[in-house]
Formats: sequence, structure tokens, C-alpha cells
Amino acid sequence: MPEQRVSISLSTLLVIMLAIPLLVILWQLRSLVVLLMISVVLAAAIAPVVDWAERWRVPRWLSVVLVYLSLLGGIAGASVLIGPAVFSQIEQLLRQLPVFVKNLTLFIDDWVLRLNATRPELVDQVEQFLNFQGFTSWAIRSSQQLLVRSYSLTTGIVGGVFSLVLSLFISGYMLADSQTLIGGLIHLLPQPWDDRLAAQVQPISIRIGSYIRGRFLVSAILGIAITASLSVLGLSNFALGLGAIAGVTNLIPFIGPILGAVPALVVAISQGWWITLWVLLLFIVIQNLETYVLDPLLVGSSVGVHPLYQLLAVLGGTQVLGIIGALIVPPWVAGAAVLIENLYLHPKLTAEKQRMIVTSTQNTPNSPPSPVP
Repeated sequence: MPEQRVSISLSTLLVIMLAIPLLVILWQLRSLVVLLMISVVLAAAIAPVVDWAERWRVPRWLSVVLVYLSLLGGIAGASVLIGPAVFSQIEQLLRQLPVFVKNLTLFIDDWVLRLNATRPELVDQVEQFLNFQGFTSWAIRSSQQLLVRSYSLTTGIVGGVFSLVLSLFISGYMLADSQTLIGGLIHLLPQPWDDRLAAQVQPISIRIGSYIRGRFLVSAILGIAITASLSVLGLSNFALGLGAIAGVTNLIPFIGPILGAVPALVVAISQGWWITLWVLLLFIVIQNLETYVLDPLLVGSSVGVHPLYQLLAVLGGTQVLGIIGALIVPPWVAGAAVLIENLYLHPKLTAEKQRMIVTSTQNTPNSPPSPVP
């Protein structure tokens, strides 16, 4: 058997040696990398409005300023109108959370006793099996770890506000001078990759922007619907806060709707099992409305990624970057799917079809010449 040797070229070795310190530097600058990721997502979400204004002869820098002023004005107006009530209800909810947890434990005990009045020892067995207090402690610890992980990326609340303002500024600069920025980066690449990647900038921007706009719109609609529904069901004291929590958590695919339903169910249990049943049915209806109506209508096929890969993107982003990662990693995965589709999958399928045509042509026997009359 001939001996096989593996050879590594000098250029490959240099690339490997340069890649290792580059990865170390990027990890040290991960806060800046996350800031740039957020800026790109924001720029892609607002780009269609700026492009539309530019087609109407509005200077690009002016359209960027007007769009950001409109967004900031809308956010400030909403904060003034409903912000105090939302924060007041959330603060009240946090203060009464131990009472709600105790009521939940009593509710479970009472339910088990009514179900099996002749066997009260079953209560201890169910409590040991469910270990509700242990589960609650685990949920609180996990939430604290996610918040700490997100908190460390922005170095505190003041740093988080500064990072948000800085990301808005960077995304605005990206939009105002996008052609120069993209052209400068593309020119660094060798041919033919410069032209290939330049052609993918617009599709990637469309994919990321469509995804994030759709998610924000779906979350806003569901937040309003949940607030109104909880008010009708008798939870008006916490309806606005619970609706805001559900709307924000719904930005996270798959996991978000479940996270938004848990606080409402915990509050509803303290009001009785009839209200709990109605709240549970409400969130089941909301979840189906999102899955089968709102997501196909407003988000559509903008993701372009299998749901399993979307879920892995959410879990991976949460594990590395906390809550921030769960929000920004899925749109980046959707943008990366464009590169894989257009630069690998489509050329691969085209080459396979051409190969099949050539093979079938070669295997087809030559037809006999027609007889001369």
C-alpha cells in the first residue's frame, strides 16, 4: 500500500498563523463586534425608506436624518404616553412575584388534593417530582445569568444606553454613505470575488431588513392584542405590563412566546383557575395566530432558513451573547443564508444540471440518417 503524505503550502500555513491572533483580537473586541452587528441590522431595516426617499430626489443624508428623527420622536412619544404605566405595572409585578409563586404552589397542592382526596400523600410525591421551588430557583438563576451576560457586553446601564446611541449613529452613517463603504470593502477582495460579493450586498440587506421589520411588526401587534385581551379577562392591573413583556419577548423566535406567556399565567393563577384557563387559551390562540397568519403574512419567506437552524441560532446567540444574541443572531443567519444560496447552492445545482444534460447527450445513440428519396 503506497504511503500517503499530507503537504501544507506556505500560504496555507501563513493564513492559519494569522487567523489565530485575529480570532483572539476579535474576541477581545467582541463588544465592538456586537455593536457593529446591531448597527448593520438597524441599517438594513431602515434602508428601504431611505432608498425610497432618494428616488424622490431627497439627499440621502437628509433622508437618514428625517427617518431617525421620526423614529426617535415616535419612541419618545410612546414612552411619554404609556411608559410610566408600563414600568409601574412591571415594578408592581416584581414586588408581588413571591406572592404569586406562593399562590401557584398552593394552587398545585389544592388541585392535587381535589384530584385525589383519598391519597393526600400524593401531594408530597408530586411536589418532589415537579420540584417547583427548585424549578423557580433555576429559572431565576438562568434569567440572572442571561442579564449578566448581556449586561457585561454593554458595561452597565449607562454603557448600554451609550452603545444604543452609538449603534444608531453608526447605522445612520452606514446608510448615508453606504456606496462608498461597501465599495471600499469590496475593492480589498481579489477578482472575481469582489464582483460576486458586491452583487450579494443588496439581497443580504433585503433579507435582514425584511426579517427584523416583520418581527417588530408582529411583536407590536401581539403586544397590543395581549394587553387588550388581558384587560377583558380581568387582569387590567397588570395588562399593560404583561402585554409589553409579551411583545418584547416575542422578538425572540420560538422561545419568546413561551417566555411571554409564563408571567401572565403566574398572575392568572392567583386569580383562580377559570381565569388561568382563559389566559392559557388566549396564549394558545395568539401563538397559532402568529404561526399561521402573522408570520407568513408579515415575515413570509424572508428568513430563508430551516426552522431547526433558526432555533439553533437563537440558542447559540443566547448562550454566547445573552438576550442581545437571541435578537441579532437570527437575522445575521438569514443574511448568511443568502451567501450560501447564491454563491454555493445555486451554482452547484446549475453545474449538476449541466453535467446531467451533457451526460444524457453523450449516452443518447445517434439516430440513423434518413433515407434519401
